[in-house]
Amino acid sequence: MAADSEPESEVFEITDFTTASEWERFISKVEEVLNDWKLIGNSLGKPLEKGIFTSGTWEEKSDEIFFADFKFSVTHHYLVQESTDKEGKDELLEDVIPQSMQDLLCMNNDFPPRAHCLVRWYGLREFVVIAPAAHSDAVLSESKCNLLLSSVSIALGNTGCQVPLFVQIHHKWRRMYVGECQGPGVRTDFEMVHLRKVPNQYTHLSGLLDIFKSKIGCPLTPLPPVSIAIRFTYVLQDWQQYFWPQQPPDIDALVGGEVGGLEFGKLPFGACEDPISELHLATTWPHLTEGIIVDNDVYSDLDPIQAPHWSVRVRKAENPQCLLGDFVTEFFKICRRKESTDEILGRSAFEEEGKETADITHALSKLTEPASVPIHKLSVSNMVHTAKKKIRKHRGVEESPLNNDVLNTILLFLFPDAVSEKPLDVTTSTDNNYPPSESEDYNLYNQFKSAPSDSLTYKLALCLCMINFYHGGLKGVAHLWQEFVLEMRFRWENNFLIPGLASGPPDLRCCLLHQKLQMLNCCIERKKARDEGKKTSASDNVTNIYPGDAGKAGDHLGPDDLKETDKDKGEVGKSWDSWSDSEEEFFECLSDTEELKGNGQESGKKGGPKEMANLRPEGRLYQHGKLTLLHNGEPLYIPVTQEPAPMTEDLLEEQSEVLAKLGTSAEGAHLRARMQSACLLSDMESFKAANPGCSLEDFVRWYSPRDYVEEEVIDEKGNVVLKGELSARMKIPSNMWVEAWETAKPVPARRQRRLFDDTREAEKVLHYLAIQKPADLARHLLPSVIHAAVLKVKEEESLENISSVKKIIKQIISHSSKVLHFPNPEDKKLEEIIHQITNVEALIARARSLKAKFGTEKCEQEEEKEDLERFVSCLLEQPEVLVTGAGRGHAGRIIHKLFVNAQRAAAMTPPEEESQRMGSPEERRQNSVSDFPPPAGREFILRTTVPRPAPYSKALPQRMYSVLTKEDFRLAGAFSSDTSFF
Repeated sequence: MAADSEPESEVFEITDFTTASEWERFISKVEEVLNDWKLIGNSLGKPLEKGIFTSGTWEEKSDEIFFADFKFSVTHHYLVQESTDKEGKDELLEDVIPQSMQDLLCMNNDFPPRAHCLVRWYGLREFVVIAPAAHSDAVLSESKCNLLLSSVSIALGNTGCQVPLFVQIHHKWRRMYVGECQGPGVRTDFEMVHLRKVPNQYTHLSGLLDIFKSKIGCPLTPLPPVSIAIRFTYVLQDWQQYFWPQQPPDIDALVGGEVGGLEFGKLPFGACEDPISELHLATTWPHLTEGIIVDNDVYSDLDPIQAPHWSVRVRKAENPQCLLGDFVTEFFKICRRKESTDEILGRSAFEEEGKETADITHALSKLTEPASVPIHKLSVSNMVHTAKKKIRKHRGVEESPLNNDVLNTILLFLFPDAVSEKPLDVTTSTDNNYPPSESEDYNLYNQFKSAPSDSLTYKLALCLCMINFYHGGLKGVAHLWQEFVLEMRFRWENNFLIPGLASGPPDLRCCLLHQKLQMLNCCIERKKARDEGKKTSASDNVTNIYPGDAGKAGDHLGPDDLKETDKDKGEVGKSWDSWSDSEEEFFECLSDTEELKGNGQESGKKGGPKEMANLRPEGRLYQHGKLTLLHNGEPLYIPVTQEPAPMTEDLLEEQSEVLAKLGTSAEGAHLRARMQSACLLSDMESFKAANPGCSLEDFVRWYSPRDYVEEEVIDEKGNVVLKGELSARMKIPSNMWVEAWETAKPVPARRQRRLFDDTREAEKVLHYLAIQKPADLARHLLPSVIHAAVLKVKEEESLENISSVKKIIKQIISHSSKVLHFPNPEDKKLEEIIHQITNVEALIARARSLKAKFGTEKCEQEEEKEDLERFVSCLLEQPEVLVTGAGRGHAGRIIHKLFVNAQRAAAMTPPEEESQRMGSPEERRQNSVSDFPPPAGREFILRTTVPRPAPYSKALPQRMYSVLTKEDFRLAGAFSSDTSFF
């Protein structure tokens, strides 16, 4: 028993050969991907149209698979085409060769200018590539290459896929592929050779034909003819007599203002270097057969002048330096600086700071004791240079970032009114404005939130841009800004309006800096009107200020009333013309709040209209045409009212925040309503003063007619009469209108507390300007600089008329309006806009470069000129352009001449020989070889259809592509064989 049990105790190790290996798993994954992408079976498409590889749409799908732990990416590249009809598919024969094999012989798309390398080498419309996923990974060993190729072959056989499948081997920069395509009883092997140096025996067509024939190994004695397509590419790098037309800026002449586009107020434009670096001429012989031409190591028939097809492409200089782009970029860099003006210029610039502060503290006293401005202070030297003298009193001129001449030029450009030696009128601000244009370009500031192109803000942005680029950089910017701020204070203190700003309240469509300057102008205007009002009232010459309005009001008033009205109008005008100089009345104005609480409420309690009717009317502007007072039938007079306080967007935001913080409680809502009704209360007081005995209904009929509802009713006598009453919202208890009316007392506008304190607001604006760092200033003005750059690009494009550039400019405007319309745009988005502008500038510069090289302006015949201009525009927009007439066409002759000149310069040939060289056709033919340099690249495509491997095999397409350059030799062969009859 023991002996019998011994064999049972032994353990046998069994190997399970049914378990899939890593290799089998890999093949299975490849098959799975091919099935998922539905690449199974034969799918014949339409014959390829000419140029479809370039004009058509290419798409790709990708997936990842693993061979053990090595990751591969599988990519399907295919040309998008319309699907063929089902009926056509049914008629297809089962043994038809795959689509890719048919494409090997197609001659419509040889040498596509822009395509995948496998498309150029093999003419395929669809293929799959398996490549190492990581860029650094590579399949280097021969055994691994063969293993992958075997995997591909098995996967194709198992799935019945007829799409070529390639494997990328060696390092990726070598672009080495091997692959296979299988069909019913046929197979094509894709093979490749890549060398650094061209073997001597294969530098010409005869040597390549020998390789092709030996590789085919055709058993037939009379070999079928080989079809040949050849392309030679010549590169022109030396433009010789075509100097780049962009002249460097004459910086020394900048002060004089005559610098050809670089004077202040204009931005420069153009590339500093030639944006076209090379011209590539491709000469093509598309349909040749063996025996027609000779090309060996001794002689060649391939003369580029005789080539039937010429095509040209231009190589653009990478990121050419462009003046406009550099200007805007350098200005944008200021936005990232952190230094303040003090830190940049040093404290010595502010040694008079204490004195300036002392002047600010006495600003209010200037309202009560205005000093007349001597005429001599309005001269050029005082007007423009006072600020400069203040800042430079303790600093040498040589230390200043800006020299006197440049600074004077800028200040006179910004403030042209300073040239005048005469006192300035109120109309100065409008005289310097250009008439508002309705054009799209002028209104761009609405979209960009910048400033109108004829405004001071816009000019300041351009000047700072110029200073930053040419004169002192950041220090120059800080210096000019400080001079500008001092000029603003000088104008405020001396009642000089700021030129280049539209009159009226701040335009909220513009940038904040522009609004601040408009606000300061409003303050100057009101202060000036008030000061002039004091002088005229002191000399009792009030009635002559507004003579135009006297006649208008005189139709309705008596002599006494007319005098009073004219006086009131003269006193107020737009605002506060004649505050009394007496201390009592001035004090009274400041104590209006107490009076409102007391007298106004008492008069309301005592019966209001009846007692108020005894008051003398004050502050009438003119009589309303139709309305009369309801209680006493007196005519209703429109009062002189205070203008509402102008607001900039930051003040509006502050106000809205304060109102929002009051909350939603009843008390908060009441307080909010009172704050918002300050202007309403002022108008009610003016109305009461102008119309003694009036009621709230009278005020509402003038101020808000929709809140006074009139109905036709029949009275006791049967007559139809109009009966009116306040609207429902006016009858709500504790209505703000009713409360304000009861609180208001009859006080004319000139004696009310000012709604707009111009002194305080002006000091706030001046302080705001003074504390701006150069970075803040650049942020404020960048929209204006971008606005100016876009206008400059549009102006330059209009001279060239390039349709593609027009579309890009529209995109830039659309993009910029979205980015700039919101506060604090992101730096990245701003950089994108500047980059787009630079690209357009380079595009226009390329157009000008090509026009100069091809001499479009020199063409005398209109037809030739149009052809050349069309040719140049195509060169800009298309990857490759066919030259009509090849070397014999107008463009071809110009290109030939360019190469001849470059060759002559390279060989140091005297210019006199040019006429002889270009003289007779015989001489030109003899010298034609030297007219062109050796070709930079030579491409050959050899095709034929022969039976392989046996004489009785099916005749199948064979193709070999070769490219020869100075440092590269590549053969890409597709050799088909019959797998049924071999």
